[in-house]
Amino acid sequence: MSDDPEHSRKLATLAFGEAHPPAFISAESDATIEGLIREFEARAQVDDEGNEYWFARDLQTLFEYSKWDNFLTVLARAKEACEQAGHNCDDHFAGVGKMISLGKGAERSVEDFALSRYACYLIAQNADARKRPVAFAQTYFAIQTRRQEIADQEAQEYVPLSEDERRVLLRDEIKTHNKHLASAAKNAGVREGLDFAIFQTEGYKGLYGGLDVPGIRRRKGLKASQPILDHMGSTELAANLFRATQTEEKLRREGIQGKLAANRAHYEVGAKVRQTIKDLGGQMPEHLPAAEDVKKVGRRLQRAIKNAAKRIG
Repeated sequence: MSDDPEHSRKLATLAFGEAHPPAFISAESDATIEGLIREFEARAQVDDEGNEYWFARDLQTLFEYSKWDNFLTVLARAKEACEQAGHNCDDHFAGVGKMISLGKGAERSVEDFALSRYACYLIAQNADARKRPVAFAQTYFAIQTRRQEIADQEAQEYVPLSEDERRVLLRDEIKTHNKHLASAAKNAGVREGLDFAIFQTEGYKGLYGGLDVPGIRRRKGLKASQPILDHMGSTELAANLFRATQTEEKLRREGIQGKLAANRAHYEVGAKVRQTIKDLGGQMPEHLPAAEDVKKVGRRLQRAIKNAAKRIG
C-alpha cells in the first residue's frame, strides 16, 4: 500500500464517511488505516497448494468482536450470502479445529474456520459497520472488487493488434533502438559511416545465416532501392528488434572496445537470435516473405483512424 498521507486520508474518508468528525482523519488514524491493511494481509495463511486463507478467529479480533458467539452470527449471514450468490460454502468457509493455550502447558480445541478472501469480503459486508475496522474493511474490499471488475472489463474489451498495426509499431521501435545501437557502437569505436555499415552487416549475417543486406534483398525479391526493414513482417521485425536491443546491451554491459570486437559481438548476438528461432521451431528469417512497404501501411492506418474519428464526430 502507498505511504502517501493523501492516499490514506482519502481511504479514511471513504471508509468512515460522516461517522467520525474531521478531526478523526489525522496522521495517527492514517497510520491506523494502513496498519489495518497490513495486519489483514499479514494474517493470511498459505496451504500446501499455495492458496491463501484466513482464520475466522483472527478476523474476529481484527474486526473488534469480543465474543465468538456474536461473530458466529456474522459468519452465518456471510455463509447465507455465499449460497445465494451460487457458491459452495465449503469452498470458502472450511470448518477447522484450533488449539489454544490455557496456561501451564494445557491446551484445548476450539471451533474455527479457514476463510477464503471472498469469505472475508462477505464477512466484512455483513459485520457491524459501526466498528471502525469493519467500516474500513467494507471500503477496502469494495475498492478491490471494483479494481477487479475494471480489470475484467478491460480484458474482455481487449482487441489484439492487427498484423499491420504490429508492423508499424515494431518498425518505429527499431528506428528508435537503432539510434541507441549506433550510440553504443560509437562508444565502442565504430565511428565512421563505412565502419557502421560493416558493423550492421555483421549483425544481419549472424541472424540471416551469412547473408548481407544485398543478399537478403535478393532472397526476398526486393529492389536495391527498397529498405529491407520496411518490407519485413512483424515476426521478422521482432527478431531484428531483439538483435538490436541485445547487441546494444552487450556492448554497454561488457564495455567492448574496438571495431573488430564490436562487429564480432553484433554477429554473435545475431547468430544466437537465429539459434533461438531454430530451437523454437520457427522459420528462418531469410525464408519469410517480403511484406508490403510499411510506410504505405502506416498511411493506410492513419486514414482509417481519421475516417473513424469523422464518423464518431
